[in-house]
Amino acid sequence: MEWTDQLGLFWHYLLLSTFAVGGVPTIIPDMQRYVVEVHPWMSAKQFGEVYALVQVAPAPGVMVVTVIGWLLAGWSGALLLTVALFLPGVAMTSLMIKFKTLDPDSRFGRALRRGLAPVTIGLVLASCWVLTTTVNHDMRGYLLTALTIALVLKTRFNPLWLIGVGALIGVAGLV
Repeated sequence: MEWTDQLGLFWHYLLLSTFAVGGVPTIIPDMQRYVVEVHPWMSAKQFGEVYALVQVAPAPGVMVVTVIGWLLAGWSGALLLTVALFLPGVAMTSLMIKFKTLDPDSRFGRALRRGLAPVTIGLVLASCWVLTTTVNHDMRGYLLTALTIALVLKTRFNPLWLIGVGALIGVAGLV
């Protein structure tokens, strides 16, 4: 990947992370769109596999950005995308702490917190949709996804057990 592509990727992810209300899961759809559809640097299947692998690894889920950067441009890509991910959040958090310290009960602060909650929920649901349609290729995959969602919502199963069972089903070739 050329340095101009790396710079474009950096700026795109910097802008995305500025709007990452609720964390990285809220910007997954546009991350995927940019590296799969706009610039076909990886396939949708590869993107889904990278996301799934990072989620089961003993590391923060935001590492998906670093791994994508590394896969596309090596260590420089990993560093650039990691900085692009954290820079806006650190800057905005610092500003919000400063404003909260100056006036803890401001109307603007309350309105911002209340207004961003539904936006975050919508962005997380959009991410779920993109990932579900990326990794599922037939009815068996969709049924397994629906069953997993139902079990997570209705039982107290640890999701790691469900991930393990899903991996075994995949290895067995049933999905």
